[in-house]
Order: sequence, then structure tokens, then C-alpha cells
Amino acid sequence: MLAAGLAATIGAGVAAPAQASPGDKGSRRGSKPAKWDHHLRSTPDKLHWGGFPIGWEPGLTMRSGQTVHVDTLSHQGFTNPDIHPRDYFGAFGVEPDEILPDGLAFWETLPERQATGRRYGGHVLTGPIYVEGAEPGDTIVVDILDIDTRVPYGFNNTAPTGGVMATFYPGWREGDEGLDIPAEIPPDLPAGVWPDVRTHLYRTGMHRGEEVVFFSDDIIIPTQKFMGIIAVASPTGEFIGNTEGEPPPATGVQNSTPPGKFGGNMDVRDLCVGTKLYLPVFQPGAQIFVGDPHSCQGDGEVSGTAVEHSLAGTFRITLIKNVATELPWAETDDHWIMMGIHWDLDRAMRIAVEKTVDFLVTTQDLTVPKAYSFASIAVNYHNAEVVDRTQVVTGYIPKNVFKRRR
Repeated sequence: MLAAGLAATIGAGVAAPAQASPGDKGSRRGSKPAKWDHHLRSTPDKLHWGGFPIGWEPGLTMRSGQTVHVDTLSHQGFTNPDIHPRDYFGAFGVEPDEILPDGLAFWETLPERQATGRRYGGHVLTGPIYVEGAEPGDTIVVDILDIDTRVPYGFNNTAPTGGVMATFYPGWREGDEGLDIPAEIPPDLPAGVWPDVRTHLYRTGMHRGEEVVFFSDDIIIPTQKFMGIIAVASPTGEFIGNTEGEPPPATGVQNSTPPGKFGGNMDVRDLCVGTKLYLPVFQPGAQIFVGDPHSCQGDGEVSGTAVEHSLAGTFRITLIKNVATELPWAETDDHWIMMGIHWDLDRAMRIAVEKTVDFLVTTQDLTVPKAYSFASIAVNYHNAEVVDRTQVVTGYIPKNVFKRRR
């Protein structure tokens, strides 16, 4: 159970905020980059298209406590076999030398992946990473030490039905004022490409010592880089789909779109540098996948995507033996973050509150009524994402209110 896992984890002294070793911290351009024990490159043989296969050949095997630098590839521009990436990116003014070679190599493999049934969803995932000694019933801790952009641009999409907008949204009903999101692509552009209307390219770079998204001439937005997907291989024979009770896919592979108890496409924007993520283990080695990289996103991801942006991350992965965790949860310097995941947003909220109460009862010696009271007056709940079929609600428990932590 989650509560038991939390108590054992904190009691073991491993729930301290994520920190890089001295001299390792390097999340800003110009600072010393984080060191690592292993480098997992995003070559085609280490990339998986939209799913979490169980028992796949390891992309890497590492020991508990070691660090790994993982190259990730955004799906944007590299997952349509009918459009060469040079044509896709060129429509947005991206020069050929700004296109990642590993992305081009991945695109070349798309026909073979489709022909052999190795395409399950939309994301490009790097992995799997096997952790020596990890077995079902254990917990994996992912310390996020460093994340850097690999190219100076990313994409955001505003398709008519890609996020919270749909045909019932104002602008679609008869008599409504029209939206400025056309539903068709002009014939003189590649399919899926309509710069600055449906698909927006945003350049990134440094501004006054800070990496930012250049949204417009008058608007700049600080980046907050994170991996939208960090996952372990899911339980055998258990699947999450578009609706509760949906039958397993014919491929037998968990699709990468809906998140679940295995983690996955959680799109929690605070899974950035300085955060720890706790995940349950369901398969030998844990089999960790990383992908769906983002350089900037607001809670909710309401248009359906963030700034989709190829990134590289450095992680310390630690194994906690014989400690079971029911659902993913996370931790920063200032907060413990409980997660509720469900097809229904109301139920996702309820689960996040239940896990908050579990945590407070187990680790802070509160009674259930006091914990519920605390959750209402001191915990902030966010809709981390509401667009990936399964919804994620995060509850932020502040640490500074507990005297023994001050």
C-alpha cells in the first residue's frame, strides 16, 4: 500500500530532496553539467514508438545509486512517415543543421516499425533501463539532477479537438462566432503543418541569464524543462485505455498516452530538476522508459501539448527493496506531491486527497479527521494534465509547516 511504502521510505532516510553531488549541478547554460555513470543515447535501437513493452532487450543495465544521462527525442516532426523531417521542420524555418541526426535515423525506421506492429502510440521513448536487483514489490526513486535542451526550438499544437476544445466548444455550434483555428490544412503545405495557427514553433534561448521561450516580440516565458513521461514497465496483462474496462490492445503493449500506476504520460510540470519521483516496480529490473520531453507547460496542458522539445536529462536511480508503492508520488525541497490518476477528474481528485490523508496519517502521526482537515486548509491541488484520456491531479503538501522540519 502507498501509506506503508511512504512510512518505510521516510523511515529509511531516503526521502530527502533530490540533490546533485558537489560540482555536479548544472541545469543552467554555462554552469558545470551534471556528471553521470552511463549515457543512454537515442539511437533507433534504444527508441520505442508509443508504448512500454515488457521484457524488451535492455537499452542499459545499471546498479542502484548510479546516474544515467538519457537523450530523448520529441515526437514532433519525426513520427509521420509521409513527411520527411526536413520538409516538416523547413516549413517552420528550421535549418537542416538544426535537425537532430538521431531524429532523422528514427524517422527512417518508421515503415519497418509499422509493418512489424511496433507502433503503439504517439510518443518516442528511450529505454528500457534495467536496474539490477529490482523486483515486483520494490520501489524505484528517480532523482532528476539535470535537464538540458538539445535544439533551440520546440512546438505547441492547438488542434481544434486536441485539448479541452471540442465540437461543443463555442465557435463550433451554429450561430457561434468562429474560432481562429482552421480545421483543414492548405494544399500547398505538408500534412499536419500550418505554422502559427494550428502548430506553433517557439524558439528558446538565453535572456538576462535565464533560458526562456520567445513566445512573441513582447512576451518571454521562462522554461521549466521536464520529461512528460517517466515510466516503469506495467503489470503483466493489466492495461489502461480510453475508458475504464477497455480490453487489452492486440499488441499486448501498454500504449504511452494514458498515465497509470506505472507512471507514464503524467505531464506533471514539477518533475523538473531538483525533484524525486517514486515509482512502483512491476517487472524484473523495473524497465524504465523516458520521453515526451517538454521545455515549458502550464498545469492542465489544456491545448493538448506543452512546448514539445527534444531534451537530455541526467538522473540518479535508486532501488528501495521490499517497499511497495501503490501510485507514483514525488518530492521537492518544499513539498511532498501526492498524485491521483483516473479517467474521471472528480475521482482523480478524490484519490489525490485520499493519498494525502494516507501520507499525513502514516508519516506525520495525524488522525484521519485531522489529516483531512489539513488537506483542506494547507494542501494545494492542481490539475496537472486533463488531456491524456486519464487525468492527473497533484496535491502539494508543504513541508515548512511541520516544526520538526524547520
